[in-house]
Amino acid sequence: MFKIGYRTVKTAVGTAISIWIAQLFSLENFASAGILTILCIQVTKKRSLISAWERALACLVGMFFAFVFFEGIAYHPLVIGLMLIFFIPTVVMLRAKEGVVTSSVIILHLYIENNITVAFILNELGIIGIGIGVALVMNLYMPSMEQELKKRQKKIEQHFSHILHEISVYLRNGDNFWDGKEITETNDLIQSAKSLAYRNVENHFKRYEDEYYHYFKMREKQLEVIEQMLWIVSSLKISHDHALEIASLMDEISEGVHSGNTAQMYLDKMEVMRSSFREMELPQSREEFEVRASLFHFLNELEKYLICKRYFKQSEV
Repeated sequence: MFKIGYRTVKTAVGTAISIWIAQLFSLENFASAGILTILCIQVTKKRSLISAWERALACLVGMFFAFVFFEGIAYHPLVIGLMLIFFIPTVVMLRAKEGVVTSSVIILHLYIENNITVAFILNELGIIGIGIGVALVMNLYMPSMEQELKKRQKKIEQHFSHILHEISVYLRNGDNFWDGKEITETNDLIQSAKSLAYRNVENHFKRYEDEYYHYFKMREKQLEVIEQMLWIVSSLKISHDHALEIASLMDEISEGVHSGNTAQMYLDKMEVMRSSFREMELPQSREEFEVRASLFHFLNELEKYLICKRYFKQSEV
């Protein structure tokens, strides 16, 4: 499906403005200002600023190397190759490797001119300033990701609710022919949501953490615990009264999957359940002992699941 994103629009408009301004000032090689704008517009404000800095630094270093090699040795293709052998490692050492391509354009401008003068240096500085400056101005606008983050959060919670419900059904009835596809889908959703949340952080220069990012990290840990819970449940061979009680608790938890703080309430209920289990008669057979041991193991994993949520809510305070 054909789609035009906001970054595409910003790139197109920014490139046109850069070239127009460069032409307005009658700069030579004015089209290169547009190239710089294209290269500097990134997906986040922070990345755009870093990209602009690296490209500007690389261009200045490139102009210095061009002057030393071209004026000091000769304007010859072999000299370009020799210069790049020293120039590229220098730029990498200065942590401005993104600017290698950009600076190479400026270097070739100086090579083609065949005479480095103050006027031409000012011309190239004008191109660099216009190209990078317009890109930074265009990147001041970034659409809000709040709605998309909330949408993914809600979808992940729906998946969690469904998975927990399927576990409760299995505890009651045994195999219910659930294919478990929600596990893979939820993991994919969490990974894409984390990436989006990280981009949201990079669009705020004074923000180093993001509530959504920590939330999705918490869900990622919970999903790992759920996978362990599924492995335990799938090993149960017979039903048990304990399993029915746990299934009822799982139904409550599945219906209460949201961003609010309900973990402690379920932890308290689980502790009461544990106490009642301990007071019951000892198992009468090996098979019953194994089932009860598996259910206690399951409760331990469920406790981890709930503690992940409780710790997340406490860290918000």
